[in-house]
Amino acid sequence: MKPSLVPTIAAAMAALVLTGCVGETGPFPPLDTTKFTLENTDRFVLLDQAAQNSVTCTGVQEVPLSDGRLEVVANVKNRENRRIQVQINCVFKDAQGFSTGDETPWQTLILSEYATEAVRFTAMNTAAKRYTVRVRQAR
Repeated sequence: MKPSLVPTIAAAMAALVLTGCVGETGPFPPLDTTKFTLENTDRFVLLDQAAQNSVTCTGVQEVPLSDGRLEVVANVKNRENRRIQVQINCVFKDAQGFSTGDETPWQTLILSEYATEAVRFTAMNTAAKRYTVRVRQAR
Protein backbone atom coordinates (compact mmCIF):
# COMPACT_ATOMS: atom_id res chain seq x y z
CA MET A 1 0.00 0.00 0.00
CA LYS A 2 1.36 3.42 -1.01
CA PRO A 3 1.01 6.32 1.41
CA SER A 4 -0.55 9.45 -0.09
CA LEU A 5 1.79 12.39 -0.75
CA VAL A 6 -0.99 14.98 -0.55
CA PRO A 7 -0.90 15.42 3.28
CA THR A 8 2.91 15.69 3.22
CA ILE A 9 2.90 18.34 0.49
CA ALA A 10 0.10 20.26 2.23
CA ALA A 11 2.06 20.28 5.52
CA ALA A 12 5.20 21.51 3.74
CA MET A 13 3.29 24.31 1.99
CA ALA A 14 1.69 25.41 5.28
CA ALA A 15 5.12 25.53 6.94
CA LEU A 16 6.49 27.70 4.10
CA VAL A 17 3.58 30.12 4.25
CA LEU A 18 3.79 30.52 8.03
CA THR A 19 7.56 31.08 8.06
CA GLY A 20 7.26 33.64 5.27
CA CYS A 21 4.99 35.78 7.44
CA VAL A 22 7.48 36.13 10.26
CA GLY A 23 9.73 39.17 9.83
CA GLU A 24 11.31 42.10 11.55
CA THR A 25 9.30 45.23 12.16
CA GLY A 26 10.25 48.71 13.17
CA PRO A 27 12.74 51.29 11.86
CA PHE A 28 15.73 50.02 9.94
CA PRO A 29 19.21 51.54 9.74
CA PRO A 30 20.23 52.86 6.32
CA LEU A 31 22.19 50.47 4.16
CA ASP A 32 25.39 52.22 3.18
CA THR A 33 28.63 51.22 1.61
CA THR A 34 31.98 52.93 1.43
CA LYS A 35 31.92 52.49 -2.34
CA PHE A 36 29.82 55.63 -2.69
CA THR A 37 31.24 57.67 0.18
CA LEU A 38 34.95 57.59 -0.65
CA GLU A 39 35.09 61.26 -1.57
CA ASN A 40 33.72 62.12 1.87
CA THR A 41 36.09 59.90 3.84
CA ASP A 42 39.34 59.49 1.92
CA ARG A 43 41.93 62.10 1.07
CA PHE A 44 43.04 60.48 -2.20
CA VAL A 45 40.41 59.04 -4.56
CA LEU A 46 40.75 57.27 -7.92
CA LEU A 47 37.62 57.99 -9.93
CA ASP A 48 37.69 55.25 -12.56
CA GLN A 49 38.96 51.72 -13.18
CA ALA A 50 41.77 52.83 -15.50
CA ALA A 51 43.17 55.19 -12.88
CA GLN A 52 42.80 52.53 -10.21
CA ASN A 53 44.90 50.11 -12.25
CA SER A 54 47.60 52.62 -13.19
CA VAL A 55 48.03 55.10 -10.33
CA THR A 56 48.68 55.04 -6.61
CA CYS A 57 49.47 57.63 -3.97
CA THR A 58 52.69 57.17 -2.01
CA GLY A 59 51.95 60.02 0.38
CA VAL A 60 49.95 63.17 0.99
CA GLN A 61 51.28 66.10 2.99
CA GLU A 62 49.23 69.01 4.24
CA VAL A 63 50.99 72.24 5.17
CA PRO A 64 49.24 75.19 6.82
CA LEU A 65 50.60 78.39 5.28
CA SER A 66 51.44 81.48 7.33
CA ASP A 67 48.31 83.28 6.07
CA GLY A 68 46.01 80.46 7.28
CA ARG A 69 45.42 78.76 3.93
CA LEU A 70 46.01 75.05 3.41
CA GLU A 71 48.55 73.63 0.97
CA VAL A 72 48.40 69.97 -0.07
CA VAL A 73 51.18 68.01 -1.77
CA ALA A 74 50.28 64.58 -3.19
CA ASN A 75 52.90 62.10 -4.43
CA VAL A 76 51.32 60.32 -7.39
CA LYS A 77 53.02 57.17 -8.69
CA ASN A 78 52.66 55.38 -12.04
CA ARG A 79 52.35 51.64 -11.35
CA GLU A 80 52.80 50.59 -14.97
CA ASN A 81 55.72 50.02 -17.32
CA ARG A 82 54.39 52.57 -19.80
CA ARG A 83 53.89 56.31 -19.93
CA ILE A 84 50.41 57.36 -18.78
CA GLN A 85 48.38 60.54 -18.75
CA VAL A 86 45.85 61.30 -15.99
CA GLN A 87 43.95 64.32 -14.73
CA ILE A 88 44.12 65.46 -11.12
CA ASN A 89 42.41 68.09 -8.99
CA CYS A 90 41.70 68.92 -5.35
CA VAL A 91 38.45 69.80 -3.59
CA PHE A 92 38.96 71.78 -0.38
CA LYS A 93 36.46 71.27 2.44
CA ASP A 94 35.64 72.86 5.78
CA ALA A 95 36.21 71.13 9.13
CA GLN A 96 32.89 69.26 8.82
CA GLY A 97 33.67 67.90 5.36
CA PHE A 98 31.51 70.21 3.26
CA SER A 99 32.98 71.83 0.16
CA THR A 100 34.09 75.42 0.61
CA GLY A 101 33.50 76.07 -3.08
CA ASP A 102 37.26 76.04 -3.58
CA GLU A 103 37.98 73.37 -6.18
CA THR A 104 41.10 73.47 -8.31
CA PRO A 105 40.76 73.01 -12.06
CA TRP A 106 41.60 69.62 -13.52
CA GLN A 107 45.23 69.51 -14.62
CA THR A 108 46.89 66.95 -16.85
CA LEU A 109 49.67 64.91 -15.29
CA ILE A 110 51.99 62.86 -17.50
CA LEU A 111 53.84 60.11 -15.65
CA SER A 112 56.77 58.16 -17.10
CA GLU A 113 57.23 54.46 -16.43
CA TYR A 114 57.10 53.83 -12.65
CA ALA A 115 57.65 57.57 -12.00
CA THR A 116 56.44 59.49 -8.97
CA GLU A 117 55.45 63.15 -9.25
CA ALA A 118 54.61 65.62 -6.48
CA VAL A 119 51.51 67.68 -7.26
CA ARG A 120 50.87 70.81 -5.19
CA PHE A 121 47.46 72.41 -4.47
CA THR A 122 46.82 75.60 -2.47
CA ALA A 123 43.46 76.66 -1.05
CA MET A 124 42.22 80.11 -1.99
CA ASN A 125 40.69 80.87 1.41
CA THR A 126 41.23 80.07 5.08
CA ALA A 127 38.01 78.04 5.42
CA ALA A 128 39.70 74.91 4.02
CA LYS A 129 40.58 72.40 6.76
CA ARG A 130 40.11 69.11 4.86
CA TYR A 131 40.46 68.07 1.23
CA THR A 132 40.09 65.30 -1.35
CA VAL A 133 42.63 64.81 -4.14
CA ARG A 134 40.89 63.19 -7.13
CA VAL A 135 42.48 61.39 -10.08
CA ARG A 136 40.81 60.21 -13.28
CA GLN A 137 41.83 58.93 -16.67
CA ALA A 138 42.75 61.76 -19.06
CA ARG A 139 39.94 62.70 -21.43
